[in-house]
Amino acid sequence: MADDSRKLYRSRDKRMIAGVCGGLGEYIEVDPTIVRLLFALGLFLGTLTFWVYIVMMLVVPEEP
Repeated sequence: MADDSRKLYRSRDKRMIAGVCGGLGEYIEVDPTIVRLLFALGLFLGTLTFWVYIVMMLVVPEEP
């Protein structure tokens, strides 16, 4: 039997832009602010963070 609480969703409650960081934070059980800071740090370091965020925004379903 699948456990629905372990599915990755974009958050409806803890969103700032598209809910990706909020959903990822809920999935790995970490404060979404930490995930947002890591994404922001990745943007300044010149990694593919921006494109990863865009892809996750399009691929990960919104929380039911």
